[in-house]
Amino acid sequence: MAKVESFTLDHTAVKAPYVRLITRETGTKGDVISNFDLRLVQPNENAIPTAGLHTIEHLLAGYLRDEMSGVIDCSPFGCRTGFHLITWDEQSTEEVAKALKASLHRIAYDTEWKDVQGTDKYSCGNYRDHSLFSAKEWCKAILDEGISKDPFTREVI
Repeated sequence: MAKVESFTLDHTAVKAPYVRLITRETGTKGDVISNFDLRLVQPNENAIPTAGLHTIEHLLAGYLRDEMSGVIDCSPFGCRTGFHLITWDEQSTEEVAKALKASLHRIAYDTEWKDVQGTDKYSCGNYRDHSLFSAKEWCKAILDEGISKDPFTREVI
């Protein structure tokens, strides 16, 4: 089985919340994609409840695209501690952290239920499992901690 970088990371050494570049790859035609670890809560100490994480996912899908160019996908980790962000090109962790911070701020303080995309049976595979209240509360807590551009030292942006 191929080694997966994320599973070689010492999850006891990181200090969430942070943004970490997992890998940057160049395709056969020269296109560059970057994979970032958007770790919102400390691994093995906390996990965002599914409904809140699901709502954060739907909101980040739009808000991150508003804040930065090149977003391909933002998908939650199964452990519910954060997200993978896949982008075109070579953004820095600081650029991504700023976009994440702005997006989480919008969720925490500016978003209403009508703003959440994909909340019916036609546009979401599990539309009943959302909580804007939970999403807002978690985003406030994450913002209070500060988002670091480094996973091992607290370099809060």
